[in-house]
Amino acid sequence: MLLVICCGALLTAETGVAGGAIGRTIGVACSACHGPRGMSEGAIPSIHGLPAKQIESAMRAYRSGKRPGTIMNRIAKGYTDNQIAAIAQYFANLKP
Repeated sequence: MLLVICCGALLTAETGVAGGAIGRTIGVACSACHGPRGMSEGAIPSIHGLPAKQIESAMRAYRSGKRPGTIMNRIAKGYTDNQIAAIAQYFANLKP
């Protein structure tokens, strides 16, 4: 039980610091489609520097099925609210 509490506290702390390690770790996977550091040069939208609330809202809409997608609706279902917040903070706080 103590381990669960400690891990939960760590996750909460990590999301508060520009996405923390969790946002950075998951964000690397996002780069496969959205480009390095979220700066896409193709048809897939760039997410680098977008407001965190915008990224969170889009990912939650994909996850719930309210926003249609080709693959993001399937990818977003694999993330918790805390992970989505961490990803959003990570990309929102990236500097050019």
